[in-house]
Amino acid sequence: MTNRIAFQGEPGAYSHEACRNARPNMEALPCRTFEDAIDAVRNGTADLAMLPVDNSTYGRVADIHSLLPQSGLHIVDEAFVRVHINLLAVPGTPLTDIANAMSHTVLLGQCKTFLSKHKIHRITGADTAGSARQVANAADPSTAALASELAGEIYGLDVLARHIEDNSNNTTRFLVMSGKADLTRRGDHGMITSFVFQVRNIPAALYKAMGGFATNGVNMTKLESYMIDGSFTATRFYADIDGHPGDKNVALALDELEYFTTDVEILGVYPADAGRS
Repeated sequence: MTNRIAFQGEPGAYSHEACRNARPNMEALPCRTFEDAIDAVRNGTADLAMLPVDNSTYGRVADIHSLLPQSGLHIVDEAFVRVHINLLAVPGTPLTDIANAMSHTVLLGQCKTFLSKHKIHRITGADTAGSARQVANAADPSTAALASELAGEIYGLDVLARHIEDNSNNTTRFLVMSGKADLTRRGDHGMITSFVFQVRNIPAALYKAMGGFATNGVNMTKLESYMIDGSFTATRFYADIDGHPGDKNVALALDELEYFTTDVEILGVYPADAGRS
């Protein structure tokens, strides 16, 4: 056991915040890419990986769904992080001195009202935590960063304004990945089963594949399609359902799914997080 949890990004990223919230007793290990975070678990450098999968404002995180089936890892938990955006500056700088704000282009777009009100020019940075680090290194009091409070703490920046995002409900869902599956747990808020599948090449295959969940009373909370191998005809689906494969109705629905699909792969069975509600 390394007692490490890997994430993509620099220290202070929102993925780092997710690690701290969900696994406060583990050391968070920053990685350059999602693939590097997955490899850290596969090669034993880390015990777990924290991967963002969905954002309530921008939808699916690119590439994650296609990476999960190939990873060899299992989803063992989910975590939700409210994306609170803060204006971070060199210590002692008043808000009136800020002329520029640097961050990832997505965060810049989420703070238009505040930035316009204070006549602050937007500068695109590589990412949120990296922008905070760059602002700290440059020590230019006219330029601030838009990032998490954790980033301000790590890079020694003052928080000039908290929670300046336009959308007060912006939330990112993360998946906690492990090299080992655990089907023994039962969550206080229910269970989630995540899986991928490809429908057979027959008429109404998807409609028929979904029929088993309806007739067995299984609630499907997510169904998303994505292309595989660059083909417009080979479509794979990612799904989340409420329940555990050990539940009779879930088992019956999954059995029926097999008749109309190929390559069904369960990615994880894990407790529903309280933040889901």
